Amino acid sequence: MGMLGGGKNSFIGAVHRIAANLDGQIELVCGCFSSSYENSLETGRDLFLPDNRIYKDYKGMIEKEATLPAGERMDFLAIVTPNHVHFAPSILALENGFHVVLDKPMTFTLEEAHLLHKKVAETGLLFALTHTYTGYPMVKEARLRVRRGDLGKIRRIYVEYPQGWLADDIAESNKQASWRVDPKRSGKAGCMGDIGTHAFNLAEYITGLQAEEMAAELNTFVEGRLLDDDGTVMIRYKGGAKGLLAATQIAVGEENDLSIRIYGENGGLEWRQEEPNTMILKWKDRPKEIIRTSLGYMSPIAGHNTRVPGGHPEGYIEAFANIYRNFALAIQCLLNGEKPKEEYMDFPSVEDGVKGMQFVETVVTSSDNNAQWTKIIQ
Repeated sequence: MGMLGGGKNSFIGAVHRIAANLDGQIELVCGCFSSSYENSLETGRDLFLPDNRIYKDYKGMIEKEATLPAGERMDFLAIVTPNHVHFAPSILALENGFHVVLDKPMTFTLEEAHLLHKKVAETGLLFALTHTYTGYPMVKEARLRVRRGDLGKIRRIYVEYPQGWLADDIAESNKQASWRVDPKRSGKAGCMGDIGTHAFNLAEYITGLQAEEMAAELNTFVEGRLLDDDGTVMIRYKGGAKGLLAATQIAVGEENDLSIRIYGENGGLEWRQEEPNTMILKWKDRPKEIIRTSLGYMSPIAGHNTRVPGGHPEGYIEAFANIYRNFALAIQCLLNGEKPKEEYMDFPSVEDGVKGMQFVETVVTSSDNNAQWTKIIQ
């Protein structure tokens, strides 16, 4: 693995490295960790990289790595930069034969998302988007049970993601906040691009339903902030199901309480990210069921993504690591001339990235038009 971004004092870069390293399948061999070469050099040395594999810019890194022998150069590039530095490095990496892992949202604009989708298809290379929450074993179990029809035809989805860390204006003192509230670096949406896309992706991943139309109200509560820090979206899905999505970063006291409730003709399902080992099933004619990770009734796909015995907390890092492990196993199959197993290809794709950018474009357009119902912008 090579890495772009994730220098000293970066939050998500360290998370990516820990997750990638968890299963011993991935080695960090090079990086351009910062726009500051001094920062990049210091970060790389802290990670025990030789100076000649610590690069000043991503172009130099990609072009140099492409000239190295197959057993020495990076096999894929992990891009952990702000949104406006997603597209160009991804395109260049793909053009030079490298697979890509990319943070969400996928690109700065919907137009870039379509171009990146086209490039992935042209190259035939692997691409993963780090919608981390799809990596939880219980989310995969929920997906299996919903899609095999346990709940019957889906009628209603409630998905929400409340945070409180941006309840005040901290852009000047917090690097992670500064780019997220800056339209020149974040894009058209703030909260909805940052965490609303996670909620949207989670609902589609579990149910398999496709959004058809949305009515959105985006709000900016912190005075002077240029992007939304709160919002609510009503969603009409193909097939008749209705959804309600809420995302906020000004809910004082909340951490990362992503949750989803799904109701079908025969039953309901509930899962919360802050209690990830537990799923609750609800029925018309019998008591609620509490489903727990790592027990014998779990499906093989959930078992493949479970690491620890039941009753031991399995959380965010492990979910993140499942994306990296499956991606690494898929690459290994390709290197060996084999077709990857279905469970190895279970990571968010470039298609999910396009949908995420369509979500952003649609909710912003709807909100700008007084929450008017708006068909998904293609």
